[in-house]
Amino acid sequence: MTGIICINKDKSITSFGVVAKVRGICREKKVGHTGTLDPMATGVLPILLGGATRFLNFLPDSDKGYRAEFMLGKTTDTLDITGEVTGEYEVNVGVDELEAVLDCFRGRIEQIPPMYSAKSVDGVRLYELARKGESINRKPCQVEIKRLNLVDFDEKSNCCTIDVLCSKGTYIRSLIDDIGQKLGCGAVMTSLIRTRAMGFTLEDCVTIENLQDMRDKDKGFREILHSVDSMFSQYKRVDVSPAQSTRFFNGGALDIARIRTSIELDEICTVYGSERGFLGLGQRKDDELRVLRVLALND
Repeated sequence: MTGIICINKDKSITSFGVVAKVRGICREKKVGHTGTLDPMATGVLPILLGGATRFLNFLPDSDKGYRAEFMLGKTTDTLDITGEVTGEYEVNVGVDELEAVLDCFRGRIEQIPPMYSAKSVDGVRLYELARKGESINRKPCQVEIKRLNLVDFDEKSNCCTIDVLCSKGTYIRSLIDDIGQKLGCGAVMTSLIRTRAMGFTLEDCVTIENLQDMRDKDKGFREILHSVDSMFSQYKRVDVSPAQSTRFFNGGALDIARIRTSIELDEICTVYGSERGFLGLGQRKDDELRVLRVLALND
């Protein structure tokens, strides 16, 4: 079985745990996910099956959407409510002040990845070091906060809800911690839902329980299986002739002069044949469209 199943991840299970469950339910050996989601977080987790896993290294950078809740007046070592409390502070923040601070984080900003994260440094996951009580210097990374809206603010409980649309690599826990520092009272994330990833939304998702029910009722998964090329909609589409299709599918580069679509140097594109449909990904190098990855018929 080849394609993508979008899982609405539940709390208290890792992304790897979701992969393991999907592998067992779908009885598919080749299974992977498109990006780690924190154990406490829920929401969109696209899972690649079969031949789709061969495209994992070619996934485009795509925006992600989140709805997050946080509490002012507290900080923890993990930057979320599951961690050890590192500080408690008096809160005297109004909605106008909160809105003004949120405005400081819209656009391109720099973030320092949290120690409790899956980011690798010298081949070691940061959370592995953090669990040993170790902390290392991390280089700040530039990310883009494309949308940051205040959904709700309860001044009595100091609880806030925000909607975020951001670039790949953004840590919402770090964003909330930075907001708390800017306000001078600290802040800790209490809930996180990923609402968008790889172009998929919560409406495209099923739960692990839904998936198991489909297996138990022997329904099959065709209705919820998304095509491999749905992950690459932001790439330019190139349609080729039957002869070009055969050559490309067999790993042969195509002459740029014989392709009707204009392709920039080093540009990645999706390649389609009239008979086979999506063939795979190509990239222009000099005067050729070279094969990056093909979708094998038996995947």
